[in-house]
Amino acid sequence: MNKPFQFKQFTVNQNRCAMKIGTDGVLLGAWASVDKNPFSVLDIGAGTGVLSLMIAQRSSAETIEALEIDADAFEQCAENFENAPWADRLFCYHASLLEFVEEMDDEYDLIICNPPFYSEDYKTDNKSRDLARFNDAMPFEHLIYAVANLLSTDGLFSVVIPYKEEVKFTELALKAGLYLNRALHVKGNPQSEIKRSLLEFSFKQQEVKTSELIIETARHQYTEDYINLTKDFYLKM
Repeated sequence: MNKPFQFKQFTVNQNRCAMKIGTDGVLLGAWASVDKNPFSVLDIGAGTGVLSLMIAQRSSAETIEALEIDADAFEQCAENFENAPWADRLFCYHASLLEFVEEMDDEYDLIICNPPFYSEDYKTDNKSRDLARFNDAMPFEHLIYAVANLLSTDGLFSVVIPYKEEVKFTELALKAGLYLNRALHVKGNPQSEIKRSLLEFSFKQQEVKTSELIIETARHQYTEDYINLTKDFYLKM
């Protein structure tokens, strides 16, 4: 798992990051809308920086800034940015989310986040993995507060969370004036339950567009929808 992850247009080193590259992040990076040609992008809790790199590949955003609290992950993210074809547009900050909100006057046209969301009560012996995995590192309330303060008037906020948290998250967002615009419900296979929700919010209320994505029909038999969404990134798609 510590080997560099090779995408079509960039490589991501992940040996120093607690949270390795997974399907959630790649799906969000491919699904988040760049149709409005965002000028500035913020990736909250960047980890390896994979989301920022995907948005750099997909858009012509001038500034893509990433925020990471863990020191090792921050250094790795910065290194992955330096080695990317879009190094001049990518920048990583080492700070907590609330510090960042208090210090920044900037607004962002697109905010993306693949937050840590394991609310189980136990911790492991690996501190950095715990920090990445347990949502006491970034409660949903903090995330929504930050987005409400940093998102531009016409901006979009895209996030991936467990499906079981969708109602709670959407209600919290609404209290901050953020409306759900799009939702993608992800299932591992046709028989499995919905596991993840990819959600897009803005300050504008509109009819919610909901769709479903099934990843595979059998082991390594990927669906056409999944291939179409990820084929610009995965080498073997």
